[in-house]
Amino acid sequence: MALGSVAIGIGIFTMHFVAMIGFSIGEAPVGYDMLTTYGTLLLAVVVSAVALFLVSRRRHRWLAVLGGGLVLGLGVAATHYLGMMGMRVAGAVRYDSRVMAIATALAVVVTLVALWVATRIGHMGASLAAALTMALGFIGMHYLGMAGMSVRLYSDDGAVGSSSLGTLTPTLVGPVLVLLLITLFVSLDPMMERDGRQQWGTRPGEGTGEKLEWIPFERR
Repeated sequence: MALGSVAIGIGIFTMHFVAMIGFSIGEAPVGYDMLTTYGTLLLAVVVSAVALFLVSRRRHRWLAVLGGGLVLGLGVAATHYLGMMGMRVAGAVRYDSRVMAIATALAVVVTLVALWVATRIGHMGASLAAALTMALGFIGMHYLGMAGMSVRLYSDDGAVGSSSLGTLTPTLVGPVLVLLLITLFVSLDPMMERDGRQQWGTRPGEGTGEKLEWIPFERR
């Protein structure tokens, strides 16, 4: 659960700031407050942990999915706008409240759908479908939220544009490396489930010629 929380949190964080590398406002330089930026990463990990904890509850599964979807969906929206608060530009930034509401609702809906699919349908295909749904939903929420943003520069006299690439790349190196290490760790885990319901196991006599057997996940 801890690895899952960190992986999802870093995924949300990197998605947002990789997208922001391509963001520009005319010729105005764009900077970022590092404290707020890393606060975004912390928030993303925390809401992911809370959502996974709720979804892992065995009783009242539909309520657990509902709670987890609301927490994670609202958390994604919060990390997006917190990350935007950390942006530094010589201008007044405004957001369309209606677009903000729609973007937040989109994040919640896709999260609910993804978590429901992941918990109710127990095979690898469902997990991949849930991951794809969640990823596309988060990306859609990001760009919809950006579409409702407007900036009025205080002055563009003598302004020199600066790319966010140089500012954000060092910020992203650490989280991306951690995410890659988690991926490697999980991919090498010998206890990974097969088909979501069974995993490979052996009897005590393994290596003595005794026949291997499938051990149902529920019995472990």
